[in-house]
Amino acid sequence: MTAKPVLNRAQFHTSVAQLRDLPYSRAEIAFAGRSNAGKSSAINLLTRKNRLAFTSKTPGRTQLINFFELDADAYLVDLPGYGYAKVPPAVKAKWESLLSRYLQEREALVGMVLIMDARHPLTPLDRQMLDWFAPTGKPVHILLSKADKLSNSEKALTLRKVQQELGELDNVSVQLFSSLSRQGAEEAAALIEGWFAQALLADSQANEEVGGSVPQ
Repeated sequence: MTAKPVLNRAQFHTSVAQLRDLPYSRAEIAFAGRSNAGKSSAINLLTRKNRLAFTSKTPGRTQLINFFELDADAYLVDLPGYGYAKVPPAVKAKWESLLSRYLQEREALVGMVLIMDARHPLTPLDRQMLDWFAPTGKPVHILLSKADKLSNSEKALTLRKVQQELGELDNVSVQLFSSLSRQGAEEAAALIEGWFAQALLADSQANEEVGGSVPQ
């Protein structure tokens, strides 16, 4: 019997508003994106669970870091959407502090999936997320969402432009994606599954080495 893909095991675990409340984790992958970029829809498609992540036509609704457990102490993490102008300045500042510290300091974080609307990629706030995360050396995979709203020539042009603009960054990959047409869903799921498999294997090996060591 074939094992169920780890993404399809996703179950809501907890929501946190402060870093001190983050759960113990062996490995986690964060999903980030501007408000209304299609982040929740992407999570729902990739996990094959229609209502796992809350989708709303009102931007800025996700104000907490939401953890979805995939395996024992392994999580898919839904970060607060950013860039919604109607959020009060104090709330915006709190979000930015929470996001920046989480992305820069969270040891269990093995990679980030960054969702950008293919019609408006690489906004200043998207670049800010990359600036926060890139120094960690961990991989970033960009989903150019809502690609179904572009013509084939526009898709090719957008993909090439984003790849060229990010060419100087290491460990960054880009693809076209659509939650509506399912374009790129299998490719994205396979990449994320690979990240988790590699991280969990490394964690298991590290634990075996610690457990198997003999005190001198």
